[in-house]
Amino acid sequence: MTMAASSATRSDNPGSDFARLSKKVAEAGLMRRRPGYYTLRITAVAGLYAAGWAAFVFVGASWWTLAVAAFLAVMYGQVALVAHDMAHRQVFRRRRASEVSGRIAGASIGMSYGWWQDKHTRHHANPNTEDLDPDIGPDVLVWSQDQARAATGLPRLVGRWQAFLFFPLLTLEGFNLHVASGRAVADRRLKHRVLDGGLLFAHCAVYLTALFWVLPPGMAFAFLAVHQCLFGVYLGSAFAPNHKGMPILSADDRPDFLRRQVLTSRNVNGGRFTDLALGGLNHQIEHHLFPSMPSPNLRKARAIVRRYCGEQGVDYAETGLVASYRLALASLHDAGAPLRRARARA
Repeated sequence: MTMAASSATRSDNPGSDFARLSKKVAEAGLMRRRPGYYTLRITAVAGLYAAGWAAFVFVGASWWTLAVAAFLAVMYGQVALVAHDMAHRQVFRRRRASEVSGRIAGASIGMSYGWWQDKHTRHHANPNTEDLDPDIGPDVLVWSQDQARAATGLPRLVGRWQAFLFFPLLTLEGFNLHVASGRAVADRRLKHRVLDGGLLFAHCAVYLTALFWVLPPGMAFAFLAVHQCLFGVYLGSAFAPNHKGMPILSADDRPDFLRRQVLTSRNVNGGRFTDLALGGLNHQIEHHLFPSMPSPNLRKARAIVRRYCGEQGVDYAETGLVASYRLALASLHDAGAPLRRARARA
């Protein structure tokens, strides 16, 4: 789905609509730090992460270790969500504290913090914008029919039925995160690449040593597969509902900041458990408008933002979790249509 820039998607005074909204949110006190919340959350996640590895050693060479692998997959996802908040300076106001804590969190799951921060920053600047948002760059999947027509090799093969393959492919996302991090630290343009590379190597060395020290080879490989595959599914499922199936902009589309962020994002309805499982990313519209807002404040900001968007005539997308996946898969299926038609004609 594409969206052309038009007077309907632009403000007469670019930025002024967002400025008024920002003032309302600031007056409500929603940009203030939440040290108590993050102390509790980080302590709980770190404690459960450590408990998972303690259970791994305690259970030892038993097939029950695969249950531990599933638990640690969830904890890796939770650490990634905490690292996300740290990178956005939601936890600490100062950059150095955010970078140090984010790097530690990233290292504990085998991720290059510098690589991810650069990629995610570019995504926030141009969400769902072709050629600018790295999250919709053609890779294994195609995100638009134009990408499908230009696809060759594996994307052309996978793209025909990518909606059906999407969740199975997420089992590889954990491995992809590690591989992409490894490639990034080999790039001289990455800041602090030696530090990131050292932390990445240390994680992989300790992780693999622990697996093959405690478990026999067959069981170690089974643990590795279950842990990394479920981690990929969890992480991918947390991010997939946010933008997939929303309008895709071209590089020439330049709506103002408010509309660029709101019209390309989708919120997911749910209670506190949804907030916990998705790390607050279910309030994607508010997060994109105010990236440094502490995640527990996003739910409170939602009422203000939704009402303001209604007053400005800006579409505010919100749906349930299952419906959001359905919309994302329908969009993927539509994007691959040119490849199916080309095969039918062949």
